Amino acid sequence: MKKLPLSFYLRDDVLAIARELLGKVLVTNIDGEYTSGRIAETEAYAGELDKASHASKGRTDRTEVMFGSGGRAYVYLCYGIHQMFNIVTAKEGVPHAILIRAVEPIEGKELILERTGKKKWDESITSGPGRVGKAFGFHTSQCGLSLTSDELFIGDDGFILNEKDIVASPRIGVDYAGEHAEWHYRFYIKGNKYVSGKNSIKKTFTGTK
Repeated sequence: MKKLPLSFYLRDDVLAIARELLGKVLVTNIDGEYTSGRIAETEAYAGELDKASHASKGRTDRTEVMFGSGGRAYVYLCYGIHQMFNIVTAKEGVPHAILIRAVEPIEGKELILERTGKKKWDESITSGPGRVGKAFGFHTSQCGLSLTSDELFIGDDGFILNEKDIVASPRIGVDYAGEHAEWHYRFYIKGNKYVSGKNSIKKTFTGTK
């Protein structure tokens, strides 16, 4: 399995990157504890003009990493509980980011069970960004970590995903963003059991809002 190169993340098209991340493999190797899983759901956030993005509030201590060069982790705490893993993309000064919403585990399942406190395996274990954060050991201390490091990276194992199996829909939980909440910036693998939430509005990916 090859690590995705830095050039993958430095492109301007955050929608294309969010779509192309589907089927890739998320790997964490924290203090020798290895976990991996296939990315099944992503959400794109397109900079300062996107009212659903943290960057819409401007450059702050929290969002500073988003304004940096792509290819780094943006991990933030949600509701004081959930460690949310995002991928920073684009060149420095362009605060694009992609939230990883669901992952289908491949390796380290016993460790994932331990981290999540579950006694029995089911698809909800990594369905939703908060659960992904817990299962893969994310912490805000990893904010800014390079996605080409050995501790955290995205890999390509040759898995091929057909375009017809990629679905786009509005993002989840961003009603505060007004009309921007309706943008089809959420992407997921059709039929994957680990995908979170349900949407009544969805379509096959066309590369548009």
